Amino acid sequence: MAENKLIKDIQPKSETFKLIQKYVLNKYTITICMFLVWMIFFDKTSFLVINELNGEISKYEEQLQYYKKEYEKNDAFYKKLMNNKSEKEKYARENYFMKKPDEEIFILVVDSSNIAQKQ
Repeated sequence: MAENKLIKDIQPKSETFKLIQKYVLNKYTITICMFLVWMIFFDKTSFLVINELNGEISKYEEQLQYYKKEYEKNDAFYKKLMNNKSEKEKYARENYFMKKPDEEIFILVVDSSNIAQKQ
């Protein structure tokens, strides 16, 4: 009786081993697995490279959206300046310190060392 039990325990293991040998250790299965590993990790167009390139594409698309918004904002500001003489004069006075012949301009400079010490 004990011998029959041992034979039954050994029998399924040997059948399992035969199935593994038949399907997993098959030359086609090994070749396909090696091909998949090569394509995922080592090839010039591998999954990792494509994933990295997709990340760069999304980063550049975000930059493109940012620059489009900035362009629209600057274009609106430019049109506002070109259509309104008082806006053009205000912009020139504030950014380029231009003045009328009978005016004087005083430029106030803040001492940054005093601000840093107070904080």
